[in-house]
Amino acid sequence: MLGSLPGQRSIVEQQYYAHPKNAFWPIMHALFGIEGGYDIRCRQLVENGIALWDVLASSIRPGSLDADIQLDDAHANDFAGFLVAHPEIRLIAFNGRKAEQLFRRFVGIPATNETIRYVGLPSTSPAYAAMPFSGKLAAWRNAFRQVATRQDREKG
Repeated sequence: MLGSLPGQRSIVEQQYYAHPKNAFWPIMHALFGIEGGYDIRCRQLVENGIALWDVLASSIRPGSLDADIQLDDAHANDFAGFLVAHPEIRLIAFNGRKAEQLFRRFVGIPATNETIRYVGLPSTSPAYAAMPFSGKLAAWRNAFRQVATRQDREKG
């Protein structure tokens, strides 16, 4: 699960999706029953096979809006190394359009990769208010359901 870059509240609290109006943790609760304090929630993500990271390792961004990320100063995380270290990854999901755009620009999506599926999801950010929580949840649920179905087919 990839975001673009932590917002100011997340940086201050040293927690992903720390803004109380961000829908990420409520969606994780609805899909996987994840709840509790931050450390417990992160452990539950791992238990459900979910890694949480950002496309960018660093950049300058005044404020928390993705539109304000200064691309000239942006540097991506080491996805090549991460994917080699974790060959079991079957889905890379982008939390919002900006995360997907940054990944395409700085990392690239292979034209043919039959083991990893890439999916853009609606942003859980409170700044993306065009879609209600119910719509975001439905899109996220569908993406994870498709991965589970594909994994079942590969096993059988």
